[in-house]
Amino acid sequence: MKGESWRDGVGRWLLIIVMHLAVVLVWQAWIVLGDVESYIMPTPLDTFETLLRNQDYDWVGNTLITAASVFGGFWLAVFVGVLLAMLFSWSPWLNAALMPLLVSLNMIPKVALGPIFIVWFSYGLGPNIIIAFSICFLPVLITTARGLNEVEPELLDLVRVLDASRWQVFTKIQLPNALPYLFSGMKVAVVLAVAGAIVGEFIASERGLGYLMLQVQVSLDTAAMFMAVLMITLVGVVLYGIVLLLERALVVRDARME
Repeated sequence: MKGESWRDGVGRWLLIIVMHLAVVLVWQAWIVLGDVESYIMPTPLDTFETLLRNQDYDWVGNTLITAASVFGGFWLAVFVGVLLAMLFSWSPWLNAALMPLLVSLNMIPKVALGPIFIVWFSYGLGPNIIIAFSICFLPVLITTARGLNEVEPELLDLVRVLDASRWQVFTKIQLPNALPYLFSGMKVAVVLAVAGAIVGEFIASERGLGYLMLQVQVSLDTAAMFMAVLMITLVGVVLYGIVLLLERALVVRDARME
């Protein structure tokens, strides 16, 4: 069984690599066969060549700034979302009072909040983290709250008969049940956190890959713009991979123990 599992894993990774390489090949073929101008669509080689001009674009520094915005906003959303979901599961009246308000506030276009955040927090990393947090916070809250509440009533009655404390009910029953829901919300939040961080860098930043894209747009350096998009994607993929590893370590392990 272990051999089959290992082969399945290798096959899955090979398929992922092949599909990504296929996209690069189609990209290259489209430009060559379609005779597309480089300022409209650069070749993959021209795009990756911009990495060699680090002094012009500071790829490392700008990528780290964007990664800090994405990771900061995402993990803040996870912390606040799980905390509020826990409070809502303990207090139905608090859930009834605040959840509709949070949903309504989430409908505010985050781009419209950018100028306000500049007034409040000035330029820099802080506003970008807040914008990323505001965009990806609600999915974590809603999915976690649902997981905490969708516990079999008979199981809750049983542990209460055994004089389990509220904290024991939460840690032993509700939280394990909510983990699959939590990670589903976290996967959605990864995509939203990346989008939120880039929106923040478009509006309220002087560093980062989003800000760099605005700078190179003026000179029509399309290759650098595409490279910035690829680096942004890489940041999101890394964060998504971390979430998958955590899910495998916590959810899959608990399922095997059962």
